[in-house]
Amino acid sequence: MAKNSPARRRAALLASAVAVLGLLTACGNDDGNASSPSTLSGTAGPATDGSGSDSPAQSPNATQSGSSSDTGSSSGTGTTPSEGVSASGSVSTRCHTSQLRATVGSNNPGAGQENFPIVLTNTASHTCTVRGYPGAAFADSAGKQLGSDPKRSSGTPETVTLDPGQSAWAGLTFSNPEVSGAKSATPTTLIVTPPDEKDPLKVKWTGGPVPVSGNSSSAFLTVFSPGSGA
Repeated sequence: MAKNSPARRRAALLASAVAVLGLLTACGNDDGNASSPSTLSGTAGPATDGSGSDSPAQSPNATQSGSSSDTGSSSGTGTTPSEGVSASGSVSTRCHTSQLRATVGSNNPGAGQENFPIVLTNTASHTCTVRGYPGAAFADSAGKQLGSDPKRSSGTPETVTLDPGQSAWAGLTFSNPEVSGAKSATPTTLIVTPPDEKDPLKVKWTGGPVPVSGNSSSAFLTVFSPGSGA
């Protein structure tokens, strides 16, 4: 395997999240948010480290628009922003929801943890950038959030420049509820909000049960990195 291969990079970035989850396994109960309100808070809203030039957006509603797909991907439908300069130039704009397609990659389980890459792909005809953490929340078929907002693993945000067709990924990690003993539910949708955007993308969830309350029920997100996390 190449020294800086995507798989090795993915494993390294998820390692810190797995370590945190291991510490939480013996930390008692977390009641979660199984009967949460329809407004998704916390990491389902603005997601950068605050260094971007745009003001953070408000958290989206679980039933807010955003085109969903039965193939595990979703594309934005909002207004397309002004075009940036291509990669050969020096200027690019922040990626807006309308420019992006969201997908969830294959699980890479290990040590009782489930590890999924959340992938954003630039579908626009010009270059844009993402930086920081995604917003994410599990939802049922009625659009109600399942469990608490994912927490952010420690990490150093970097600006990822996406030419048309290129992708960035962030890790979504949680303890397998059969191993941790947490109360579980099976979502139908993962709601993904790009950094500093308020319009979400809805992706069909096919990853099985997720922890929603009880011991070791927290999920964790990593910062965006280049590639698909494969």
